[in-house]
Amino acid sequence: MKKPRLRRLPDLLPYLKEGRYRLGPHVAKHMLQEGFTELDVLRALEWGRELAIYPEDQRMLVLGYMVFPPRLRLPLHVVLEYATPRQVDIVTAFIPKEPYRVYSRRRLAALLRHDRALEEVRWTKPLDLYPAWE
Repeated sequence: MKKPRLRRLPDLLPYLKEGRYRLGPHVAKHMLQEGFTELDVLRALEWGRELAIYPEDQRMLVLGYMVFPPRLRLPLHVVLEYATPRQVDIVTAFIPKEPYRVYSRRRLAALLRHDRALEEVRWTKPLDLYPAWE
């Protein structure tokens, strides 16, 4: 099996500047709900930094800021996918409650669920190893 290519944010910025990117449906949804624009996302990426890289998924989580002069800066998390050659997919962008928190792959997948359903919890060992719930 071929190992996924690790990309860094500086490698992807030229694609963004040349307009070789796609906005995912989650980005549009959050832009409407939270009041930011495509330009806010692009500027946040331009001056942002990588919080986490998920090489297995060919994705990264970037922390950038929306800047409102003279002194207001609002954090913006952006998830990029770079699996398609010569193009970047902007999977989602959202205003985080905890800007410096790094999300696990599992948590990130839960954030990207379309149906907003809660994750189901299941026991991983036989039930007799746990105290009875009553």
